[in-house]
Amino acid sequence: MPTSTRPPFFSSEFLAQLERLTLASRRTFRGRVKGERRSPRKGHSVEFCDYRAYGIGDDLRYVDWNIYSRLDRLHVKLFVDEEDLCLHLLVDASKSMDFGAPTKLDYALRLGGALGFVGLVNLERVGVAVLRERAAEGWPPARGRNQFPALVDFLTDVRAAGGTSLNAALAGYAMRAREPGLAVVISDLLDPGGYETGLRALLEHRFDVHVIHVLDAEEMNPALAGDLRMEDSETGEVRELTLDGETIREYRQRLHQYLDRVEGFCRSQEIGYRRVTTDTPLEEFVLSQLRGLVIG
Repeated sequence: MPTSTRPPFFSSEFLAQLERLTLASRRTFRGRVKGERRSPRKGHSVEFCDYRAYGIGDDLRYVDWNIYSRLDRLHVKLFVDEEDLCLHLLVDASKSMDFGAPTKLDYALRLGGALGFVGLVNLERVGVAVLRERAAEGWPPARGRNQFPALVDFLTDVRAAGGTSLNAALAGYAMRAREPGLAVVISDLLDPGGYETGLRALLEHRFDVHVIHVLDAEEMNPALAGDLRMEDSETGEVRELTLDGETIREYRQRLHQYLDRVEGFCRSQEIGYRRVTTDTPLEEFVLSQLRGLVIG
């Protein structure tokens, strides 16, 4: 879809609401730079945490001389260290995402942009990978509110193309990423080869993994009927079929079985799972249905 036909990413009112949110991670990661996220590691920030006995090599500036005068033993002060988190946005941009109005890809990119904004305004690092047969494109992790226009420019230029190989793309990204963090996979998960191996690879590399399963409303409730000639958008395979009431009922039954398997797999692996259809207003989904991934 041409850039000019895409709706504006966000209203100023929505951005103001996003500013009140923060990212939530179920794991603690060792950040590269000082941030605003509390860490159980002990450091030298301004917030006092505890004491411990002095050890050879400790900085004498942090010795508590009042304790020494009372106990005749050296103790150093400990402080809460503050770290930044790296948010990894992994967006499926295969050809199957180019469906609907808005397309699943448009919805996924705006969703990624909203989460990226939350991260950037909270001084987290935010990076993006575009998934097709592999993690082909990327926006390297950046930090700070002033990076948001560049993030929007990058996301606006992403186009749906090629096939899907989620296992290979996710496993490759897990191998190449310099450090783990909060990984949010945004995809329709329409890959005959599956997605399980790729998600497990992220877990094995200590990512806190969340899946946002994006589907079009018509995929959930097809309005088609009669004799049809259908072409796979990624492989080009053509099939002729007749859609009647019985066929639609069987389709819906298989779809719900598939969705139950996806959700069951994610829950069994302690992967955060949320499903959304593109007719759900993005603002509503982010602000009310992403609890556990963002907090306000």
